[in-house]
Amino acid sequence: MIPAMPATAASSHRRKSRTSNKGGSPKARQASAAALRFGRLGAMGVVAVLILFAGVWGSWGTAQQVMLTKGRERGTIEVSRCGEQTCWGPYTPLSAGSTARSRVVIERSVAVRKGRTYTVVVKPGGDEVVRSGPAGVLYAWVPLGGALLLASVVVAGGLGRARLGWVLAGCGVTLWTAVFLAI
Repeated sequence: MIPAMPATAASSHRRKSRTSNKGGSPKARQASAAALRFGRLGAMGVVAVLILFAGVWGSWGTAQQVMLTKGRERGTIEVSRCGEQTCWGPYTPLSAGSTARSRVVIERSVAVRKGRTYTVVVKPGGDEVVRSGPAGVLYAWVPLGGALLLASVVVAGGLGRARLGWVLAGCGVTLWTAVFLAI
């Protein structure tokens, strides 16, 4: 404080300098905070939708073969040998118009074991088959279950929607549990 200045003038001068350093009027600060909040919610919403879309996209390649079986060759495979990534064996047709094959290939997974017989659908244009029936349908949607779990974290943390996050996580865990029990 300057000795020649009265005490009231000095305190009003300090108040002016404090408010002018905060970056503008209160309305401007509220507007920028709202814009940032809206941008964060928009970005996290887009990320959550992209994760779910990727889960559906990853599942649909196999799921369409298993779920939309009209006009496709259906039969059984008796797994006789397995390599690192695939298993193979003879194919016995079950549907009309399907032909027997001495060797068809199925992806090796926890769901396929040597010496067992599985109902399958032949993918068009080749000798590759996918597992059919309820277990095949559920197994085809495993990537979506993972996407639901990942999106639940984004929804709960990034969007602040904890209940919706729990619902998504519950759906993902339910799908994975159903696959585990069906296989």
